[in-house]
Amino acid sequence: MSGVNGAAHGASLSLDHDLVSPFTALQAMAESSRCLYCYEAACVTACPTSIDIPGFIRKIGTGNVKGAARTILDANIMGGTCARACPTEVLCEQACVRNKAEGEPVLIGRLQRYATDVLFKAGVQPFTRQAPTGKRVAVVGAGPAGLACAHRLAMLGHEVTVFEARAKAGGLNEYGLAAYKMVDNFAQREVDFILSLGGITLKTGAALGRDVTLAELRQDFDAVFLGLGLASTNTLGVVGENLAGVADAVDVIAALRQKSAPPVALAGRRVVVIGGGNTAVDAAIQSLCAGAEEVTIAYRRGTAEMGATGHEQDLARTQGVVLRTWLAPREILDIGGAVSGVTLERMALEAGRLVGTGESVTIRCDVVLKAVGQKMAPGGLDGLALASGRIQVDATLATSLPGVYAGGDCVKSGEDLTVQSVADGKAAAFAIDAYLKA
Repeated sequence: MSGVNGAAHGASLSLDHDLVSPFTALQAMAESSRCLYCYEAACVTACPTSIDIPGFIRKIGTGNVKGAARTILDANIMGGTCARACPTEVLCEQACVRNKAEGEPVLIGRLQRYATDVLFKAGVQPFTRQAPTGKRVAVVGAGPAGLACAHRLAMLGHEVTVFEARAKAGGLNEYGLAAYKMVDNFAQREVDFILSLGGITLKTGAALGRDVTLAELRQDFDAVFLGLGLASTNTLGVVGENLAGVADAVDVIAALRQKSAPPVALAGRRVVVIGGGNTAVDAAIQSLCAGAEEVTIAYRRGTAEMGATGHEQDLARTQGVVLRTWLAPREILDIGGAVSGVTLERMALEAGRLVGTGESVTIRCDVVLKAVGQKMAPGGLDGLALASGRIQVDATLATSLPGVYAGGDCVKSGEDLTVQSVADGKAAAFAIDAYLKA
């Protein structure tokens, strides 16, 4: 669920520094002048949260930067994170008409970051709450979907209690995005900004199914929103997967973000990351930042089929990651219970089907990181209907249980991106508001 906006090829990464410097006021003014302020702008259509992009850029150009930020945040309350981590290169910037004339879009993501950073630095809370409705809503999960839903419900006058299983709010913004994308504790500063609206109570260390049940929430609150994310990970299903030196990529990213020891040693090690998404790229680059000697990404299909955008792939290569494609893991090798390498089978397409060729390749390594996707954690769903391993919802994001809604990665409403989760949370809030007023 990540990208790096406007990254310069060849830029050096570290865990604590931005990949590129934020715009100065002069740079933002100059870049804003490139926008053509299109009528029915394609960039707006390409944004899952439908930010008025020409509108906020025009405000930057006229010196109304805080007004620009309000325009952004009214559509996407996590516009600050999305400015840092949204794959704008395949969304709004790809749709920019400047691509046709100049081959270079307006740098929308960097302009969005500039505006929201100015607002955050000023400590301004631009939103106010409507009159109290007396209704109480439980939100489970303090990730992008849950926080977006809670913020909009609070704006609409409802009292919201957010239950979060982990010690901090933020979800993947706090635990799942590479550190170099979210420097200066930005995820928590964004959470503080959202909570400063009022009307939202945050309870951390409260997991659904362990500390609170869905039945209890339905009894104690007027409505419930589930923004559970995908808290479990897929396995490789190969021999050696449980060896010391094998870990889930998301656990490594989370540990490095929290400045704690990762589950496997990285410094001086040879690392192989299995997978082809943005999580694989984040884990690979962060391994290099943490001192890994060499890092390889191995993916079972070609680069065109990788979940990581072309921009992310290029970023990985420029930082020294080796991308090897058409390779599927078959066995993790060991010496004395520790990883010594991974054997992979060369893959090919036959009549559109991915098949093994029977030819094997061995990559010597000390660490294997698994980045082969996440899934719903079992338990706590109390009879909710599921579809393809996720919570089943209708067009309003209502689940099979009356008064219970869901959104974000735990449902399948679009791409598994922060911006999509925010869109779900906001849409669900409006649906819940209508439900409570019916």
